[in-house]
Amino acid sequence: MRAALLTPADPPAFTVINGMSDAPMLFLCEHSGKAVPSALGGLGISEENLDDHIGWDIGAEGVTRNLAEMFGATAVVATYSRLVIDANRPLDHFGSMPEESDARRIPGNIGLSPEDRRARQEACFWPYHRMAARHRVRLSAAQEPVLVFVHSFTPQMADGSPRPWEVGILWDEDERLAKPMLNHLAGVLGDKVGDNQPYTGKGGTGYSAQVHAKETGLPHIMLEVRNDLIRDAAGQQHWAEVLAEALRVCQDVQRATV
Repeated sequence: MRAALLTPADPPAFTVINGMSDAPMLFLCEHSGKAVPSALGGLGISEENLDDHIGWDIGAEGVTRNLAEMFGATAVVATYSRLVIDANRPLDHFGSMPEESDARRIPGNIGLSPEDRRARQEACFWPYHRMAARHRVRLSAAQEPVLVFVHSFTPQMADGSPRPWEVGILWDEDERLAKPMLNHLAGVLGDKVGDNQPYTGKGGTGYSAQVHAKETGLPHIMLEVRNDLIRDAAGQQHWAEVLAEALRVCQDVQRATV
């Protein structure tokens, strides 16, 4: 029988914030961490690459923690780099354990066996999603919670052209949060807020939103913040405050329609 991937010296696959909260919100951050299990030898890439956006969503964890504190709500944040296994991609997606990211080869992901893949799934992917599901079910037992997925994006596109947006609101078919958030943020940020920019939430993009929100019918939103704005604690606090205000507007709209 194959030994477990993680050793006692490795951190757990996730961290839960405010795990006993009954506030009807759940914040999830799949790309918050950049850790690599010690057994994988850093995936054969430099620490500089792991620190870059290919390794994690820079600043997203800080924004998530601030939002959870502001709302007194539960958050679940992932520990391991998306290069180990991407917690926001289906397991059969080519980006689940990418051999290349942003034109940079990931030697530790080349030629993985089915056993190698299962080891990462059981160590890092499923524990995170089981814990997210546990809190989603716990909160749903009392009242319908809102699910908020927090990510960050780079200031430039792959071809080097600038991304003008400071924050993006990603959504698919569920307008309950998307429309009031976009309306509010447009008044605050003007054309610096992206409607399904710089990525789209259409077509079931994002494993977490699909499984934890769309398939359960829960109101949800995917938030993207440009990572040059949230690289330090001050930026993370500021953008959490901006997003918290927008989320409170959404809550007021929801209450008015009940």
